[in-house]
Amino acid sequence: MSALEQFAPLPLQESWDNAGLQVGLTEAEVSGALLCLDVTEAVVDEALRKGCNVVVSHHPLLFRGLKTISDLTDVQRTVRKAVKHEVCVISMHTNMDNARGGVNFKIAAKLGLTDVEFMAEKRVGDVTCGSGVIGTLEEPMAADDFVKRVKQVFGVECAMTNELLRRPVSRVAICGGAGDFLLDDAVAAGADAFITGEMHYHQYFGYEQRIQICVIGHYQSEQFTTEVFRDIIAERCPGVKTEIAETCTNPILYF
Repeated sequence: MSALEQFAPLPLQESWDNAGLQVGLTEAEVSGALLCLDVTEAVVDEALRKGCNVVVSHHPLLFRGLKTISDLTDVQRTVRKAVKHEVCVISMHTNMDNARGGVNFKIAAKLGLTDVEFMAEKRVGDVTCGSGVIGTLEEPMAADDFVKRVKQVFGVECAMTNELLRRPVSRVAICGGAGDFLLDDAVAAGADAFITGEMHYHQYFGYEQRIQICVIGHYQSEQFTTEVFRDIIAERCPGVKTEIAETCTNPILYF
């Protein structure tokens, strides 16, 4: 927990978030850490099969307090299973989104962007952070080729875009997950394209030939966050076994 929080301090999280320890005792000795995007019963089962008594997730298992811990909801059932089998659950959410080297920097690295910097930079205490990043492609690309490359890198079946840009894409803004609140920041920062996980319908209007919007799915945009967790633990807690979850928790299917 200390290693993860040194990298992405909890004060970096948004006011509505609930990052940090979700379930378990901090003095437990780690047998292994399963790294995932979401915590479900199936993920806890996978942790048990692989001998991991810690689950590190991006999305918190507990966003709000529980008034009942029974079997009425998937969250309640997951909490009960984790407690029963003494599995600790730790979540690093918007603090990891906002941290230098975090979720958005990983997305930029996967796309090979250079000169990556925070897009909407801010300071929390003595830490510089930001909700999104912007960087430059190694070579400018036609808009259709850019969208094809994004689909290939993230393994998405389809991408939602606005009208294809009739100029090369060079500067790319990124916000994993639900990042449509940063669309105007991306335009103001001079980005040719903006990649995010999900966006409201009405926000596609009015940006034709101003910026190439490319929406690839919430899960798909943040899928490599587990690699960030793995690298932090490998560097700061050498010897701790880590496993990237094989369970796909994306609830959205494409037909």
